[in-house]
Order: sequence, then C-alpha cells, then structure tokens
Amino acid sequence: MSQLYHELYKTEASVSACHAGLECGILGTNYPQMQMISFGPNITGAHSPDERVQISSVQKFWGFLLETLKRIPRL
Repeated sequence: MSQLYHELYKTEASVSACHAGLECGILGTNYPQMQMISFGPNITGAHSPDERVQISSVQKFWGFLLETLKRIPRL
C-alpha cells in the first residue's frame, strides 16, 4: 500500500506503528498469519465528544481504498 500511495500521490506515505486499531488487534490474535493494515481519513479527538474528521481527507482516503481493493490479487 505504501507503493500504491506513492504512485497515486507522488509522495511517501506516513507509516507508523501504534497501539490504536482495536479491530486489527482482535483479528491478529485469531488470525496471526493474516496481513492487515489500519488506515483512514484524518481524525482528531477519536471516541470523545470532540471527535472530528478532516473532510478534505475523506475523498483522498476513499480513492485510495478503491484503488487498493482493485489491486487485491484474485486467488
């Protein structure tokens, strides 16, 4: 996905590991061989009354998601 991000946006993706991503943690426990990634639009104040999404980042995220899904290899 980093390579795809670079291809689409001509810049390097910001990649980091963090403790967030509850779903990845649960899935990873039950399917330890599964490759997974958590990504999405820019959010501040997650899971609080102050939670906000940066609207301008949603369109970029959506396009990236669609292109990612198109490139999933068929088995």
